Amino acid sequence: SRVFIGNLNTLVVKKSDVEAIFAKYGKIVGCSVHKGFAFVQYVNERNARAAVAGEDGRMIAGQVL
Repeated sequence: SRVFIGNLNTLVVKKSDVEAIFAKYGKIVGCSVHKGFAFVQYVNERNARAAVAGEDGRMIAGQVL
């Protein structure tokens, strides 16, 4: 279950930051950060849905996810 994280300020936010923010929703089995966006993969869909519900619209490094 993969979550897309858009509008991410990747000049400031690093992979370790993304993992730290999203780890509270469940075990992360994969994380990839690209220019302006990232993907976080969870063990199950329930964790992924909780992460989307919890982080959608949150401001990180001056940009709204």
